[in-house]
Amino acid sequence: VQLQASGGGLVQAGGSLRLSCAAAGRTFGGYVMAWLRQAPGKEREFVAAISRGGVGTYYADSVKGRFTIPRDNAKNTAYLQMDSLKPEDTAVYYCAADDFYGAGVRRQTRDYDYWGQGTQVTVSS
Repeated sequence: VQLQASGGGLVQAGGSLRLSCAAAGRTFGGYVMAWLRQAPGKEREFVAAISRGGVGTYYADSVKGRFTIPRDNAKNTAYLQMDSLKPEDTAVYYCAADDFYGAGVRRQTRDYDYWGQGTQVTVSS
């Protein structure tokens, strides 16, 4: 599956952004979709993931209650709705797909085989 991320930008603290991840291919519904991010000088980290059918959603503690990760399988698109943004949310955000079949979702960067290009999110204080 090929992924295309978009929607990043510059926003003030407390503001909102919505990232989109469009997938090419007819098997989008067969993948767990996730967002990971990488800040300057830091390792890439898990942000959020959503199960194939969209019922299960999982979040890093740092974004829980502020971010949501819906998906629309009919449109082959996953999203990351980011509210109450903080300067520490500044990073390059990547969408990723995992064909893992098991309970829950995986959270390690190495578990994801398919990646979109990153989109920069900058939150000013």
